[in-house]
Amino acid sequence: MDIALTLVVNPGCSFSLEKIIAQVRDLNGHEPDIRILSEAKAADLIYKVAAADATSEATESATNRATLATFTRTLSPPLNSISGLDWCLGSEKYRKKRLILADMDSTMITVECIDELADFIGLKDKVAAITEAAMRGELDFEGALTERVALLKGLSRDALERCYNERISLMGGARILVQTMKKHGAQAVLVSGGFTYFTERVAAAIGFDVHRANVLEFNGDALSGTVQHPICGAQTKLDTLLEYRDKLGIETRDILAVGDGANDIPMIEAAGLGVAYHAKPKTQAAAAAAVRFGDLTTLLYYQGFSDNEFVS
Repeated sequence: MDIALTLVVNPGCSFSLEKIIAQVRDLNGHEPDIRILSEAKAADLIYKVAAADATSEATESATNRATLATFTRTLSPPLNSISGLDWCLGSEKYRKKRLILADMDSTMITVECIDELADFIGLKDKVAAITEAAMRGELDFEGALTERVALLKGLSRDALERCYNERISLMGGARILVQTMKKHGAQAVLVSGGFTYFTERVAAAIGFDVHRANVLEFNGDALSGTVQHPICGAQTKLDTLLEYRDKLGIETRDILAVGDGANDIPMIEAAGLGVAYHAKPKTQAAAAAAVRFGDLTTLLYYQGFSDNEFVS
């Protein structure tokens, strides 16, 4: 199999891209083909490594995982020890994905919407502490969501509009990521444990084809303190991945999933490329790849896209 090692150097990185390439280019006698994706910033190193033949996607995936695990142990120095470096290791085959599923809060946008809503009633610190614990996997997501939404009871619809206009900013590279993948034939699905009031607007701003999230309930023009059931959580995210895999007639290897919290883990583990984005430790541990320093365009480099292919 051909293995792609993608290196992305971010500002403040302790080594230059050229120096990092020099350190990892000859692993156990495997001399790679080097492709510069972004001058002085990102490169693919493509290694040819012998692997057993596979007769199905399942056996191919298992074979690839075993080969990559063996290959990873040869990396020196450990790439995670290099501050400012993001990297991804995977099969060169099927790199450009045909479906992206993405979390919204702290992934496609820079904030947690529910924390910002709570700020309008002076409860941001309390709600944010619950959010953080839930995203770290320390609390049941559905219970934590129900508790936090109850605290918002009475908040006006106007406050939600102000929150979107004044507090919501797109994450760096979000639109470039989605628009570039769509130009190359991918579908884009935004699936969030947040609220449709925000996903509808964020999906339109970035270019997602579909959005799913929780529906806040109102009593007149004020929040009732409840959400519609069933709650959109980890299982919904996984179910959405499987639904669109089957609807599009693709394999899981054709899917990219990205998120930052514990409720993103099932879809991240199920995707061909599951990425933890500036994520909580539990999510990073579950993901095949991570972005610790860069913006969302890093996910394009991980798929082998170069700068001249980006849709800006």
